Amino acid sequence: MAAIYLLEGVVKNYDWGGASFIPQLLGENNTAKKPFAEYWMGTHTQGMAHLIDQHGKRRRLSEVGVALPYLLKVLDVKEMLSIQVHPTREAAIREFALENQAGIPLDAPHRNYKDQNHKPELMVALGPFWLLHGFKQAEQLRAVFSGNPEFGSLLPVWEKEGNQALYQFVMEMPQQDVNLMLGELLSRLQQENAQTPFTKDSPAFWALRAAQLYGKKDHIDRGIFSIYFFNLVSMKEGEAIFQDAGIPHAYLEGQNVEIMANSDNVLRGGLTAKHIDVAALLKHTRCQSISPEIFSASHTNGEPVWFPTPVDDFRLGQFLMKKNEKYQLKGMGPLMLLLLNGSVELTGGSFAVTLKQGQLAAYWDGEDTIDMQADQDAILYLATGAIHNSE
Repeated sequence: MAAIYLLEGVVKNYDWGGASFIPQLLGENNTAKKPFAEYWMGTHTQGMAHLIDQHGKRRRLSEVGVALPYLLKVLDVKEMLSIQVHPTREAAIREFALENQAGIPLDAPHRNYKDQNHKPELMVALGPFWLLHGFKQAEQLRAVFSGNPEFGSLLPVWEKEGNQALYQFVMEMPQQDVNLMLGELLSRLQQENAQTPFTKDSPAFWALRAAQLYGKKDHIDRGIFSIYFFNLVSMKEGEAIFQDAGIPHAYLEGQNVEIMANSDNVLRGGLTAKHIDVAALLKHTRCQSISPEIFSASHTNGEPVWFPTPVDDFRLGQFLMKKNEKYQLKGMGPLMLLLLNGSVELTGGSFAVTLKQGQLAAYWDGEDTIDMQADQDAILYLATGAIHNSE
């Protein structure tokens, strides 16, 4: 398929999504105020993109023999997502086979491994964005204990055995003990918040929000512990972060472009009503302290910027084009181009398309070039990676 085509992704209406950002991006009228949480662009079986040919005919990418190793998404996180980790590829192969041998259906709610792949992720913030990412450094954790007397009984566990023992202790703690400890914490925070409201750079802000979103009678979500033990990260528009296998993380608020390996393997650790397998979670969580590494796009005039990615499944780039600017994109393997705003003409071989805001194009022949011309100032995201034939 040495040609360039328009593609159409799939919207996911998860409850935690916002009602305006993605509909505005796609030019859709969301009068019903449905949550538009994610826009999937790829060949995942749970959200297969469609190719639109020169005659306007729509076909699933699987029908034309395309299977991408990555999944490109736009997310609008209105309400905080579950704390989660993803397995390595080797672990996914092993554990997927074990669950198959145990006869657990692929669609069972308690199934942990839906495929045999890892799920490293790279995200770029499209505005102010908040997330949790990995365990805090020792001095920061010590400050957590000294500033929150409700956690006093946890300090000896951490001082004697470290992060992993601490995390295991709170994840295996009987629910009545969770309710007692976190109940005391939340009671104090509510009183303090009434006097001086917490801001988003405080774990207390998110702890109170989590209690409101996920708290039930006689069941306080133990994911609140992680809000205090993990790094609370604030990102600005255009900044990126990579999340490898085993790194615990949770998206809290904001919009982003995200690219990941084509997998649905998720092990959850709280802030969710979904299944939590504590043993599996602990088995795959990297508990060492880390300092989050934020990448800022350093743009060179007239050139795309590629974000550092230590895996071979995908690469993600950003291209800021000025009105009337032209560029010839060299062959680099199969490519997907998402236009966030503006208008860009793309010509590949004998085919040409004009991308408008929210539209997506794909080009499969890595040996040819794409001629690009911006009709308006434009922001493009470019996704690439190895391609496989599904036929």
